[in-house]
Amino acid sequence: MKNFHILLTIVLLFISCSKRYPKIVYMPDMYYSEAYEPYSDAIKPYKKNNNIILFKNRITSLIPVPGTVPRNENGFLPYMLPNTKEGYEASKKITISPMDPNKKIVNLKRGKEMYIIYCAICHNNDGNGEGYLVKKEKILGVPNYKYLNLTIGSIYHVIMYGKNNMGSYASQLNTEDRWKIALYVKELQKNK
Repeated sequence: MKNFHILLTIVLLFISCSKRYPKIVYMPDMYYSEAYEPYSDAIKPYKKNNNIILFKNRITSLIPVPGTVPRNENGFLPYMLPNTKEGYEASKKITISPMDPNKKIVNLKRGKEMYIIYCAICHNNDGNGEGYLVKKEKILGVPNYKYLNLTIGSIYHVIMYGKNNMGSYASQLNTEDRWKIALYVKELQKNK
């Protein structure tokens, strides 16, 4: 009898593990997916109650989700200076922010918020280069803004590409926020 139970268990295992005849597919749209070329017409849009849920305007690529870092932004030209020494020197010639001067207070407020999130941990809230990580000796050589010859363009360039120990923040911050942080750093430098 014991051998019969073992044999029955083995037979059931082989039968249940067969991929020839899957009994239940929990997510058929993922199990049997249809591949689409980007920006092509959708062949079969998903509908719910006769409303198209996916593939709005019959194209397969959708606009980015709000809050994500967009690839193309309205109102800003792409930053064309290269990540070279010459590019950095050319960035020093940019002395005027492309941000709307009539919204300077709002831009500085947003710049301060982003600065505290991304920059203050190394540069400190007042820009003296003695942030939390510097005090804990995790990072060394963070400069004090007071002693640097910075322009709005050079600040943006460093945020975009990084410099020395500082890495690029281009993937974390969109173009607008980078310019707002640069504006705020310039303001910090004035107050020194």
